[in-house]
Amino acid sequence: MIYVLKTHLRKHTGEKPYSCSYCDYKCAVSSALKRHIVTHTGEKRFSCSYCDYKCAGQYVLRTHLRTHTGEKPYSCVHCDYRCSVSTSMKRHMLVHTGEKPFSCTHCNYKCSVYYVLKKHLRTHSGEKPFSCSWCSYKSAISTSLKRHLLTHSGEKRFACSYCEFKCSVSSTLKRHIRTRHPQSIN
Repeated sequence: MIYVLKTHLRKHTGEKPYSCSYCDYKCAVSSALKRHIVTHTGEKRFSCSYCDYKCAGQYVLRTHLRTHTGEKPYSCVHCDYRCSVSTSMKRHMLVHTGEKPFSCTHCNYKCSVYYVLKKHLRTHSGEKPFSCSWCSYKSAISTSLKRHLLTHSGEKRFACSYCEFKCSVSSTLKRHIRTRHPQSIN
């Protein structure tokens, strides 16, 4: 009981008696210091009981476990959307509010999700971080690389319904139909 009171009083006094030996971080509670030290040591002491996933924090493990259990404790009040992570719910709520907090510094593009802005910024920078390990192909978008990789695998999932033509990319099939079977286009 005395420990709890001492810890509580530190919120008011600002006292931070626990110090990190790796950096200048200080805190009022020993458990906070233990959590912080993991950022330096990389220790992953929490393990998933379903797979070989390991992590540093109990909260992170609890969130990971939901991928196995299917638990979705967060529900949208406006629609039937449910999710397992609170940050996903915050992002989803932007659909209802129409808010687009992420803005491009080069043009007037705005979006509601940060990683979408990051992808957009590549149109200005020309950055293509996704590269094929078989040839010199590079792309700004990971899905484009995945589609490109099908050309190397030989897998031809898309078949023409007017002839024997098959290909690995849907846009190639559309171009084939447009040029070889123009009469079929309404």
